[in-house]
Amino acid sequence: MNELISAIINKKKNFIENDGRLLKKSFLGLLILSLAFQTGEFGAVVRQAMIDAYLQVSVFVGFTLIVFIGLDTLTNFNIKIFLSKTKIIHVPIASLLGAIPGCGGAIIVVTQYIQGRISFGALVAVLTSTMGDAAFLILALEPSTGLLIFLIGIIVGSISGYIVDLIHGTNFLQLNSEIKDGLVSIKKTFVSKFNYFWLVLFIPGFVLGIITAFQIEFSLSIYNNFIVIIGSAGAILSIFMWSLNPLSDFQCSTDKSRGFISRVIDTTNFVTTWVICGFLVFEIFMYLTDIDLKLFFDLWLPLVPLIAIFFGFLPGCGPQIVVATFYLNGFIPLSAEIGNAISNDGDALFPAIALAPKAAVLATIYSAIPAIIVAYGYFIFLE
Repeated sequence: MNELISAIINKKKNFIENDGRLLKKSFLGLLILSLAFQTGEFGAVVRQAMIDAYLQVSVFVGFTLIVFIGLDTLTNFNIKIFLSKTKIIHVPIASLLGAIPGCGGAIIVVTQYIQGRISFGALVAVLTSTMGDAAFLILALEPSTGLLIFLIGIIVGSISGYIVDLIHGTNFLQLNSEIKDGLVSIKKTFVSKFNYFWLVLFIPGFVLGIITAFQIEFSLSIYNNFIVIIGSAGAILSIFMWSLNPLSDFQCSTDKSRGFISRVIDTTNFVTTWVICGFLVFEIFMYLTDIDLKLFFDLWLPLVPLIAIFFGFLPGCGPQIVVATFYLNGFIPLSAEIGNAISNDGDALFPAIALAPKAAVLATIYSAIPAIIVAYGYFIFLE
């Protein structure tokens, strides 16, 4: 009887959480789409930002996800068995998993920590090295910079983790729990019905994205109209599908019980929505004000890395994608992006806060120390 009551309570709790998440996502999606359908110059600015975000970023993010999620789907790697045989090198393993683009590797490590299989130092290492879904954005547009940040994250995360274990010991804040993440497994969602239409837009969008990246221009009006149609439709469909998806953003890419295509599309839609938000922040700000954003950041340049590091404290990947967009558009220096990449914990922070709040908060604070040292070291000596 108690088990039945507990199951009903958990089901109701999951329903409330999913319903609240859907409401927030739907509101954001409706807000973006309402801005896009405004008339006049303002609406034109918003629509152009959405087209640029889709063709210049989203299609490449989708291609990158096809590669990484494809590899993840094809492998049957058992992390539990592997960790039990490699206790001495848990910290660098955690750093390596955290550096994998997306939040899947970091969430795996957080789950293992919650179940008492790895040390607190390994938790600090993974939260230090992970960059979350913002990694896909950097990797798609500046692969060499992305690889540099991954390498820095692995090295800094490993060093930080070993130092923490050396100071506190491997049993510090050790948990011994078999708590599950409580996420409901959904193989197909309502938005999965639109996967075919998504692919129909993605394929020509990717081709147009490559043409745009190589700065190939055609003076044909039909070509320009095709860019507008594909870019607009792709952006709108991505926002629509994301806002009505009942799954959490990190569950979209990490749940291996779901189909490969659905994982790619759902994760791309999430990144696309936040990339569009980042683009709109720039364009609307520039439209409504006369402030030179580049000049503004240049005037406050010594504080920019610190601000980016503070942004990294915000849970989730959305704010970090916005910071990455600032960097890619040349508004903030690489040192600020490196600081943010080290300090941010991506979606992995959500399960950590829910199930081990004290350890999550302390690990986040610890990750700020190497973020400040590395970011300002790069700022002073290399910029």
